[in-house]
Amino acid sequence: MKIKKGIQLIDQHDKNFMYGGKFGGNFIPETLKKPIDDLTKLFTKLRKNKSFLKERDHYFNSYVGTPTPLIKLENLTAHLGGAQIYAKVVSEANGGAHKIYNATVHCLIAKRAGKKYIVGDTGAGYAGKMLSMAAKKFGLKCKIFMGAKDIKRQRPNVEAMRKNGATIVPVKTGSQTLVDAVSECMRYWVSNCDTTHMCVGSTVGPNIFIKICAWSTAQISRELVKQVIEEFGKIPKKIKLLNCVGGGSSAMGFWNEFMDTDAEFIGIEAGGPKNSRLHAAPLTNGAKIGILHGAAQYVVQDKEGQIGSTESISAGLDYPGISPLHCFLKDSKRAKYTSASDEEALKAYQLVSKLENISPSLEPSHAFHEAIRLAPKLKSSEIIIVNSCGDSTKDKDIIKKKLGTYIR
Repeated sequence: MKIKKGIQLIDQHDKNFMYGGKFGGNFIPETLKKPIDDLTKLFTKLRKNKSFLKERDHYFNSYVGTPTPLIKLENLTAHLGGAQIYAKVVSEANGGAHKIYNATVHCLIAKRAGKKYIVGDTGAGYAGKMLSMAAKKFGLKCKIFMGAKDIKRQRPNVEAMRKNGATIVPVKTGSQTLVDAVSECMRYWVSNCDTTHMCVGSTVGPNIFIKICAWSTAQISRELVKQVIEEFGKIPKKIKLLNCVGGGSSAMGFWNEFMDTDAEFIGIEAGGPKNSRLHAAPLTNGAKIGILHGAAQYVVQDKEGQIGSTESISAGLDYPGISPLHCFLKDSKRAKYTSASDEEALKAYQLVSKLENISPSLEPSHAFHEAIRLAPKLKSSEIIIVNSCGDSTKDKDIIKKKLGTYIR
């Protein structure tokens, strides 16, 4: 199983939309076939349409606020020794996270499709917050499905969604987290697809939603390639791109334009609490392939093969599956995956926020843990870049409860 050079990763599937013959696909009910086919045809045209691309770029520049900065973490580098550590501060984008790229593109697609309503799922609340912002910007009525557990632990983003006029639907089934929010959102869309567009918040689900999300967030790496060349004169051979991985959207955006380079990709999953057997790290823990939300992927399962329970301090990573694209990257050995525990992510948040003028959310704090672990083992000529894809504001209640203080 190999990654083809010169071809976008999202297009490296077979006629059944399977990557490497094993991952992805459209495992959907018959009622979803037509809306999925219609959306696939529309997006295939739009991604090659000059006026649509011009419109996308206009809003990325004037609304999203691209490019987001690449900064050297001088204090963290000096504190640890070893590799030079940088951060791509994607949290500087409008709204505080990478989810704004996908939300903006989905709203533009909805407008082109003549839809007046848009629905989406959210875990950490960033996908929901960004979708509510973009929906308000483009005059669409917005409904967000969110697990009841996540509504409680991500209060700041819930308040932001409501201020933007979105209707929040609490999901009280199952684990009451992201996995259940995605399920309920898809059920709603089945019955309302004639008037409503659906935005899946990450690179999961039927193939078209994986494609739209990865295509949208690829803006991050388009910027980063230019910034790296400006900083170093070229793309260094000894460069590691570290990204947290839940559904996988920020990592796909961070890595996309570096696929044909020597850059090393390291994805960091949510290892959960140290004293718990529960986690949200299927790639790190040898999970088996299963079907979740319409796609084949490595997924946390119980002994009977049912979708298993997960646990993470980070709502955005608390998902039992993983994007089929990441499964493909792992099996092809193009990317490596590891995990960080809740406690390790909290310690990384503390150190980075104390030493630098950024305050990462608990999602990218998992990736910062890996940077902190790796840097002292590497030479000063080696480069680590972490995608700081979210701001800690949404996690302030959790952080205060766990640490007794909140560093902004």
